[in-house]
Amino acid sequence: MTRGAGGKAALALALACGVAWPGAASALTLRETLDAAYGNNPQLNGQRAALRATDAQYGIVRAQGLPSLGVQGSLSQNARNYSQLNGYNRIVSVGAQLSVPVWQGGRVRNALNAADARVAGGQQGLRATEGDVFVQAVTAYMDVLRDRAIVKLNLNNVRVLQTNLDATRDRFQVGDLTRTDVAQSEARLEGARSQLSAAQAQLTTSEENFRAVIGQSAGTLDSPPDLPMLPAGADQAEATALRENPNIAAAAAAVKAARYDVGAARATRLPIVSATASENYYNYAGAASGLVPRRGDYGVVGVTATIPLYQGGGPSAQVRQSQAFESQALEQQIATERQVVANVHAAFSNYQALLATERSSREQVRANALALEGLRAEQSVGLRQVLDVLNGEQELLSSNVTLVSAQHDAYIAGFQLLNAMGLVNYKRLGLNGGPLYDPNVHYESVRHTISDFKEEPTPAALSKPIYGPAVPEQNSPVTPPGN
Repeated sequence: MTRGAGGKAALALALACGVAWPGAASALTLRETLDAAYGNNPQLNGQRAALRATDAQYGIVRAQGLPSLGVQGSLSQNARNYSQLNGYNRIVSVGAQLSVPVWQGGRVRNALNAADARVAGGQQGLRATEGDVFVQAVTAYMDVLRDRAIVKLNLNNVRVLQTNLDATRDRFQVGDLTRTDVAQSEARLEGARSQLSAAQAQLTTSEENFRAVIGQSAGTLDSPPDLPMLPAGADQAEATALRENPNIAAAAAAVKAARYDVGAARATRLPIVSATASENYYNYAGAASGLVPRRGDYGVVGVTATIPLYQGGGPSAQVRQSQAFESQALEQQIATERQVVANVHAAFSNYQALLATERSSREQVRANALALEGLRAEQSVGLRQVLDVLNGEQELLSSNVTLVSAQHDAYIAGFQLLNAMGLVNYKRLGLNGGPLYDPNVHYESVRHTISDFKEEPTPAALSKPIYGPAVPEQNSPVTPPGN
């Protein structure tokens, strides 16, 4: 944004109160729509689950550096009676072994750092997904508003043309107009009805897309709020994006993780030292007297060192592979930065162009309305024909549809610019319709867990279905009455 903290506050304030178009007091607001998408969008919920899977990698790696404890037991029975030869027929043994890694050459340390960096990158990726879902939600919201307005304009146009046709037929009956005038009016009315049908079909498509993105029907929608103050120039937008865009942060985390992977690969050349301790119990059942002790126990402690001397070139291949992945991550980081900058400049340019289109469309509507008024006055005194008025009405309708579309496009373009700058997420939008999903909460709850039996709850879909018998009636498609 353009004014630092003030701009961020403006974004939250703008979503708190709609000021653009009048709406019903009980209508669904854009703020409520974003709240619903935040908790009920399957794409966003799926990305959160993917991040939790990334969190688990830290625990998987950490376990390689922690002690392990195991118990083993065995029971063996001779198939034939050999007690006269070896002194026993059956062996029962039970043992416990503890192994403690002492030094692994930095394998685990580097792998843990890499896992931690990947979690940080995953959290930035979740931010990027959140922003994209919010753009989808705003687009779906504005699509429904636009298409309902266009349907309303076409309905009004059909009514006007029907009135014109009735008046033309009346004047034809008294000989004031010709059959050609009536035919022209009839043709224009049928064309308007065709346009209305197409607009209604597009509205149904937009309402269904709203349900797919938000997880509920559009219902009655309130007017969208004004967008906050956007950057005055593309350079200002670029500077904000380089600082705030989550894709850039995720790319930097990927580079960091790749560097730690190189260190982990180099550690495969180094020795591994571990300490072991075991306690064992045995029972030789059926042993012949005096030959061997029938039962007993013994303990063993020791240190094991594994020193690799030659591994067939495997470690150097792993290092080279990790270095290549690091090079790839570095190039990807530059490519991401370039793409973000390009997206910001394109979004800024597109937004400015659409603002100009909206201003021109507004002037076009004003001029066409004035021209139609003049055409009707001139036609009433015989200076204009019926076709001139019909053309004027069509031009006014077209300019009104263009204006509605331009307002829709400019609003979405402004929101896309905010997203390209990295300023579209739950916190910055000031949403509070439900609990905030903080990925750090889950990560911190599992990264230090050493229990072998801690699991997540049984997986279940968090997003609600929008079809089937279990779907509430309010989730059914909604088309405004009269459409």
